[in-house]
Amino acid sequence: MKIKNLMYLTIVTLTIICCKQEPNDYVMFSGKITNQNSDSLVISSQTDRHFQKRITVADDGTFSDTLNVVTGRFYVYDGTEMTELQLENDHDVHLTLDTNQFDESIVYTGSGANANNYLAKKALYQEALLTDKTLGVMNKEDFAIKLVTIESDYIKNLDMVLGLDIDFIDNEKKEITKLMSNIESYQSNQHSLITVVGKGKNSPKFISYLNSAGGTTSLDDLKGKYVYIDVWATWCVPCLVEIPFLKNLEKTYQNKNIEFVSISVDEPNDYDKWKTMVIEKELGGIQLFADKAFKSEFIVNYFINSIPRFILIDPKGYIINPDAPKPSNNKLKELFNSLSI
Repeated sequence: MKIKNLMYLTIVTLTIICCKQEPNDYVMFSGKITNQNSDSLVISSQTDRHFQKRITVADDGTFSDTLNVVTGRFYVYDGTEMTELQLENDHDVHLTLDTNQFDESIVYTGSGANANNYLAKKALYQEALLTDKTLGVMNKEDFAIKLVTIESDYIKNLDMVLGLDIDFIDNEKKEITKLMSNIESYQSNQHSLITVVGKGKNSPKFISYLNSAGGTTSLDDLKGKYVYIDVWATWCVPCLVEIPFLKNLEKTYQNKNIEFVSISVDEPNDYDKWKTMVIEKELGGIQLFADKAFKSEFIVNYFINSIPRFILIDPKGYIINPDAPKPSNNKLKELFNSLSI
């Protein structure tokens, strides 16, 4: 009898083991987009530049696909805007958003939702911080106090989220530390923009930058016209997001007294990659290649340590705005109109 019971228990145990579902080696990513901007989404890895996948979006805004990933951070780009998300195999992530209020409307459900909803809220808070011009005019003592408060708020928001993986929490705390350093650099950068390259000051110059159309171009060659400069790189996803908007601006103002100049800060060994992208994406305006990437004198003199960065200069070479609105921001056209461009 004991032997029969033992055999029965063994069979039951083996059955449970055999029937136990193995984790999926992919993540299911689905959702619905209201007021969609394109017929697809592009998912790209933040750490692996070779990972990219395009997901078809149906006419009703729904999408669904699987991705085999290495756990980590990714970008999802809808053809106009982008957001950050965390992906892990065996998760089922569902996204809903309305592009009329892109960042504000993002909601995730399913496994992995807590981490991604946290990232969406964090992005909103971060955007508000990095567009807060008051940080640039604070004295060192007041800013130091402000920075402690900001870091405390980030940690508090992280601690409030339930069900986060320990690795995600540890990584996020490291990201918060980096962010505090970035905010500190931003504050210093904004202070320099006001005091060194502020409105009304002579613009630093770029000299003999390689032009994709052939030859070289210097800032002095463009005197007599307003100059709107886009500092970017082929590897910069936020930079690529702005390209369609920049193209539309170029068409709108093609007969106006303004030149649109894009300066790539790609490394010298990526020159061919830059030139290929200019051709394949049919980039307009004046496409230039900086001589020493981020160490180029023009880039250093404008205190540029993150991209994209936009600069507006008047016909006499004076700075109008050293940190101008990006092409996707309606305030840029308002600025152009105020100048009667």
